[in-house]
Amino acid sequence: MSDEVISYQPTEGLCYDPSEERYWSLEQLDLEITRVFEVCHGCRMCFKYCDSFPDLFRFLDERHNGDVRKLTADEIESVMDSCFQCKLCEVQCPYTPREAHEFQLDFPKLVHRYKAIRAKQRGLSIRDRVLGRPDGLARLARMSFGLANAMNKVSVHRWFMEKMLGIHRSKQLPDFARRTFERWAAASGRVRGEPGGEVVVFSTCYVNNNDPQIGRDTLEVLDKNQVEASCAVGAGCCGMPAWESGDLEGLRGMARVLLDRLSPHVEAGAKIVVLQPTCAMMLRREYPELIEDPRAVALAEAVVDPGEYLWSIRKEERFNTEFLSSPPGGIIAYHTPCHLRAQAVGFRGRDLMRRIPDTKIKTVMECCGHDGTYAMRVEGFEPAARIGEAAFDGMAAADAEIWASECALAGIQFEQHAGRRAMHPMSVLARAYREDGFRDLPERKR
Repeated sequence: MSDEVISYQPTEGLCYDPSEERYWSLEQLDLEITRVFEVCHGCRMCFKYCDSFPDLFRFLDERHNGDVRKLTADEIESVMDSCFQCKLCEVQCPYTPREAHEFQLDFPKLVHRYKAIRAKQRGLSIRDRVLGRPDGLARLARMSFGLANAMNKVSVHRWFMEKMLGIHRSKQLPDFARRTFERWAAASGRVRGEPGGEVVVFSTCYVNNNDPQIGRDTLEVLDKNQVEASCAVGAGCCGMPAWESGDLEGLRGMARVLLDRLSPHVEAGAKIVVLQPTCAMMLRREYPELIEDPRAVALAEAVVDPGEYLWSIRKEERFNTEFLSSPPGGIIAYHTPCHLRAQAVGFRGRDLMRRIPDTKIKTVMECCGHDGTYAMRVEGFEPAARIGEAAFDGMAAADAEIWASECALAGIQFEQHAGRRAMHPMSVLARAYREDGFRDLPERKR
């Protein structure tokens, strides 16, 4: 091992702004990788969130006698590719900009920078391009008139998808809705002719294409609380699936469309209610740093989680706690989405569900392991299931008929590996406002 001490202080290579030339410099990146890995090697607080840190520590302990400068390019790539951007290491790390610490350490951003440079140098794989554009996939699926949903359950087709696209044959995939949420909203008169209003619901590509009921339930709950709510149309994907692979240009292209659709509402004074935590995190935390458009900052300031907005009016007369139904057994198992934790806005969906009479919430803080497209990939399916075991066990131990989480992908992960799909808190609240709202619950998978 070299006698030269590696400083924990930021190097000249510290940069997370893609508009700066040094962001794209391999030499500058290597300086920061060495420093950050040395800090993590000395700290070792993060050992349970993904395989990145256990792999890093194993390489250093078993192969390199603790010298981070001896890590090979393949080993570094393995560490970076094991990160699935749950953000929990950044949430827990004491050395981050969030904590105003002088080390300015942000491991997830380092991984994004690494992948952005790799994508620029090597290009994107077919799988990265396909998974990075979920709206395009959804359009093709709707053109199949339901055949795509059926084929995704056929073993031969799944074998073909695995071989051609690297999507694991055993991964439960979300169904595509025949009618998008946006089409329903337009037909239901929920799209304003002019920008503005109190809140505008951004459904996100998942709710729009895969689970429109979350959007309908959210509007029902907002209506019950006399919140003037309309819906945005045409905003598309936030770009996170593309950014997972380092596709900055793909992300920026989607962001331009989204900003064109949502910014007029922001300028008119509306809050933007975002229905999935990952998308809200992108708009609130990533866009101001990655998108070269002043509208991104204004949008970030206008973004709210639906539970967060309803909680903000809880002292107003219109806040409605006249629930007509309670969950069977009186217990709700609630999973905290990682990307909601990353936004540090609290778990207001959980707090609102506590207002349902005779209801107790049991909270599970562990990551479910799905994390965007990671669990869909051949190399990610097994680690995702393994990492999510603590969450699966925690939810099952709650002994609740109702499982809840704002993260729809966590809901799918729970359904596949623990037998019960988690509902969005807005869907739970919508049922609680109805008579016999919890009567027809989906059966637990065996």
